[in-house]
Amino acid sequence: MKSKQIKKHVRKRYSRFAKENTGCCSSCGPCGSDAGEQTKAIGYSAEEIEQIPQESVKGLGCGNPTALADLNEGETILDLGAGAGIDVFLAANKVGPKGLVIGVDMTEDMVEKSKQTADKYGYKNVEFRLGEIENLPVEDGTVDVIISNCVINLSPDKPRTFQEAYRVLKPGGRILISDLVTEGELPDEIRRDFDAWAECIAGAMEKNAYKKTIEQAGFQDVRIVSQNTFHEPGLAENLKGKITSVQIKAWK
Repeated sequence: MKSKQIKKHVRKRYSRFAKENTGCCSSCGPCGSDAGEQTKAIGYSAEEIEQIPQESVKGLGCGNPTALADLNEGETILDLGAGAGIDVFLAANKVGPKGLVIGVDMTEDMVEKSKQTADKYGYKNVEFRLGEIENLPVEDGTVDVIISNCVINLSPDKPRTFQEAYRVLKPGGRILISDLVTEGELPDEIRRDFDAWAECIAGAMEKNAYKKTIEQAGFQDVRIVSQNTFHEPGLAENLKGKITSVQIKAWK
């Protein structure tokens, strides 16, 4: 499958989420009508949700990277695939006015929506940039921490994505990635399905291969700090026990 076709399909899905003010990670559990409840189900607390613009809360993702990234005041944070900005705004509250949080997303409608939200609520320490995670619009060695939430699985070129992450990090910088991986190989028909790509399934790498890809990009001490394998009733039978949500930490 060609990268351009995959990205076109993914953009279409997330553009719809931005325009319709809807969202849900169907592969992470059953979708309901309450984005707040969906967001809690993937690891965010009620207190965190109350602290940020509700426009950014869409029930997307497969974890809460800001909870485990140990963010500090004054740091520069980069969110790969920022979407509506939930993790950007949470991180902005943690790094304070002397810090900076940059959100990069390839879907123009999402970027515009996030910029409007930031302006509406007066966030001065955030930036939203249009770009692809395989070619980040960020200078070398300028970021303290990289976070990402169920986005890297959407990339057709994961080695390039992690190489870019390594490039923009400062020496000693760290990543905290929430993502979906697989336990074993997925059926070929799923790998070829554009909808399955957009739903964060078809592009998921096998867990050990995913870790190795991060190591090959140059990262050290790559560790899984949390994981959960899905067995939800709504998940297709040929996927039960094969899709795992992981949170991975590593250092430059």
